[in-house]
Amino acid sequence: MTLAIFFGCTFIAFGPALGLFLFTIARDPLRIIILIAGAFFWLVSLLLSSLIWFIAVKASNPLDEPLQKGLLIFGVMFSVLLQEAFRFLYYKLLRKAIEGLVALSEDGCSPISIQQMAYVAGVGFGLMSGAFSMINLLADTLGPGTVGIHGDSQLYFLTSAFMTMVLIFLHTFWGILFFHGCEHQHWWEITAVIVMHLAVSGLTFCNPLYMGSLVPSYLLMATAATWAYLLSGGSAQNLQRFLLCLWSGASPQLES
Repeated sequence: MTLAIFFGCTFIAFGPALGLFLFTIARDPLRIIILIAGAFFWLVSLLLSSLIWFIAVKASNPLDEPLQKGLLIFGVMFSVLLQEAFRFLYYKLLRKAIEGLVALSEDGCSPISIQQMAYVAGVGFGLMSGAFSMINLLADTLGPGTVGIHGDSQLYFLTSAFMTMVLIFLHTFWGILFFHGCEHQHWWEITAVIVMHLAVSGLTFCNPLYMGSLVPSYLLMATAATWAYLLSGGSAQNLQRFLLCLWSGASPQLES
């Protein structure tokens, strides 16, 4: 049973992201480099926020429960802001990289657009975030022990896997929205990303009322996905044509 839980939660949390990686990133070495660099930037932000939270906890009274809870909330919110700050730094780095690629290319064009970089960077942020969110839980699923034996929810591992999946997707969509806002100086788009990130992180404090965190998070994911799709040049007409092609079994044709 423990193996079934392990593989089930693993594929729920990382299966869709693995599909994105294999079909849209793995064939391009430049995209792989951008993804790994994005994961590294997220990792550095986590390291710095963890260090600040560790110092704050050690400098406070461990017996003061309200203070410790307040420090936990502070740590989560500070971590979110630091992640978004590093996302901005990564955008600046990639913008410099595009200028270098254009200077080196023979035709004066970059081999990858800023929109593609935003998508790949978002996947990198999401994969590293999901790995750190789920890796210890996956190790616990192998046992020994039985989930919920003392009356706790038996859906802990399953809901954690679904929450990890939504966070990976959200980071992907946030990357697209954030880079678009930086590229066109639409600061309200950047603000919206930060607010959504803070909201999703704050919703985790609703646990173990899992529906109170999962349902709003998936609604926010749907909103961010629609927004990112429209900013990337998508439209309802294009989506309708794509679905009609899938339904009829024909290959989508590009208009001349």
